[in-house]
Amino acid sequence: MSPESVNNPLRAMMSGIGPMPLVRGRQASTTERDRIARVQAPEAVRAGLYLFAGFWDEAHETAQAIETPDGSYWHAIVHRQEPDAGNASYWFRRVGQHAIFTALARRAAEIDLDFKGRWDPYAFIDYCERAAREGGELERHAIAIQQAEWELLLDWCLKPATGE
Repeated sequence: MSPESVNNPLRAMMSGIGPMPLVRGRQASTTERDRIARVQAPEAVRAGLYLFAGFWDEAHETAQAIETPDGSYWHAIVHRQEPDAGNASYWFRRVGQHAIFTALARRAAEIDLDFKGRWDPYAFIDYCERAAREGGELERHAIAIQQAEWELLLDWCLKPATGE
């Protein structure tokens, strides 16, 4: 997690967990789950925190209850990690053109030069599936891009709470 991306209390809470895997599997401690449940933040932020910590069911349930593009975005990422490409695509269609796409396209291009131009969440679903199968540098790139996506979306979802 980059220091400038997430406010200090949330960054401290999530430190030491490590980047999210491409496919669901890891899970932080139940203590972390309880801390996330108590955090004073919008539900969209809570969905992202659950996802980051590997609490897939909680992330899914929280995101599914948020009927906004932000909730749909978290829901799409949850299904991308499941992995369920069809369901992830469905939720990305509900997102439409999200405000973070321009910044995400820039960050992705810095990580992998194959990402140029507009952000395509459907192409990234395919990229993640291929990366999970092949591993190596492709998987490292996919994890780094997913991390950038998570940071940008969490920062976006924090704006109402911070007044920025």
